[in-house]
Amino acid sequence: MLADALANGALTAAISRRVVDHVVSAVDSGAVAVMATCSSIGPAVELAAQLVDVPVLRVDVPMVDAAIESAKTAAGTERAPRIAVLATAESTLAPTVELIHRRARNASMEPELDVRLLTDAFAANASGDTAGHDAIIAEALRDVATSVDSIVLAQASMARVAAMVSGEGLTTPTFSSPDLAMGRLAGVLEHA
Repeated sequence: MLADALANGALTAAISRRVVDHVVSAVDSGAVAVMATCSSIGPAVELAAQLVDVPVLRVDVPMVDAAIESAKTAAGTERAPRIAVLATAESTLAPTVELIHRRARNASMEPELDVRLLTDAFAANASGDTAGHDAIIAEALRDVATSVDSIVLAQASMARVAAMVSGEGLTTPTFSSPDLAMGRLAGVLEHA
């Protein structure tokens, strides 16, 4: 499904149907919760969640909520919160930006976004050059860190770079999905 989303540059109706089919099949097979680990298919995951009676989670929601809260706290009441969104795949960008805007409205705020698509990092990763991938993302993190209140790394594959750059003294709160999503899933499973 991700390959199809990448090829199309976005989520399509056919991919959405496949996501829904997979979620329904998982629930029919006894799943007590489902987590989709790809930000590119997030809108389809939300559609699937409406069709089953178990929690269906987007991997990126906890990350986005944490980034919004952090930016809101940093900005205070003096100005609009500023959030950077870094992505390497075009198919991830629109769903992530839409999610940020929607969740921010729910938190009664309208952040300013600095959105950056790092296609060179995606190409490096696809060719097996993980060091090149990480270096491109690290440079973008360093570049944006001084002008925003929080940073969202839109893909789980980018998470390791945040730890690498934080060791260099990056103090801007940077959020990625893996740890936050697993924490949310653990909380859901405790009550399942």
